[in-house]
Amino acid sequence: MAAYLAGRAAFGNPTDIHTAAQNPLLMESDGFNSDGVACVYKYLKGVASTIAGSVVTYDEAGATTLIAANAIGPVAVAQAAVVASNWGWYMVSGTCLVDTVANSADNGRLGRETTDGKVGDGRAAGDEIYNFVGRTATTAAALAAAQFDRPYVDDVNGA
Repeated sequence: MAAYLAGRAAFGNPTDIHTAAQNPLLMESDGFNSDGVACVYKYLKGVASTIAGSVVTYDEAGATTLIAANAIGPVAVAQAAVVASNWGWYMVSGTCLVDTVANSADNGRLGRETTDGKVGDGRAAGDEIYNFVGRTATTAAALAAAQFDRPYVDDVNGA
């Protein structure tokens, strides 16, 4: 089953990449992931090096930044390779595949780890993402399932 939007009138599907903005930035739409599970998506502007599953923070203007050490702000997950000068849908609530480092535990609290845009359960001090849980153990770096609901990072907690 393909992921799709089902809520508010919105242009595109969660995995679409737009070369010009097709929706208002920060617009939200309800939808369903590829497993048919209800999710919430937010329309944001991309950043270089984004892949499907990249974890980002975003600002009040709808611009994203790959999750970085000591980041602060709301968090979302790219649903496609929405790179710089492109726009697309990012998941802010639901379950999807995220760019995860090796050796992360199932049901582990996730945070930025090793590389900007990637997460794992090592979560250096200040890099824990709240309301963001890994749902698949990893032995190698991979896209792995995570469940989250309006996640955010505040540069306070971590391992």
